[in-house]
Amino acid sequence: MSLYKKWEALADSKVNAPDYEEFWTDYLKKEQAIYKTILANKQSVVEGKLKDLANEYGVDELTFAAFVSGINTSLINPVDEDSLEEDTHLKLEIDFEKLYYNMLDAKANWLYELPEWDGILTVERRKEIRKEYNRSRIVVNENKVGRNEPCPCGSGKKYKKCCGK
Repeated sequence: MSLYKKWEALADSKVNAPDYEEFWTDYLKKEQAIYKTILANKQSVVEGKLKDLANEYGVDELTFAAFVSGINTSLINPVDEDSLEEDTHLKLEIDFEKLYYNMLDAKANWLYELPEWDGILTVERRKEIRKEYNRSRIVVNENKVGRNEPCPCGSGKKYKKCCGK
């Protein structure tokens, strides 16, 4: 069984466990520490064997596999999560703008508000990415029916006299 599958099984086993909050709080602290290190060192490429990288960032292999899964959508070349083993050689090429956007999407303010972002993206660029993200969340109905147009229900009446009442 791959490390990621083991991680999923562990996470699933914690859903109704009394230590659920503690488990995720601990994981999120570890994840934040990894991101702090990567951002502080401006590492756009993280490369090595999974077990060596886990050791370098001070976490166990399962936690690092979970981290890889979390950052996977922000990589230039995504990793096959299901094939992750301790000896898997990883080359994580990070697209920092995509990473920031994905952190906004995940509502991970403990990550996108890290002061280490200052050395990676300017405040102006982060504002632009936030605007792009906010724009992507707005739903615009382009098929708006006017009051005096025929009703889309097919009755033959004007919209204002039918479904628009």
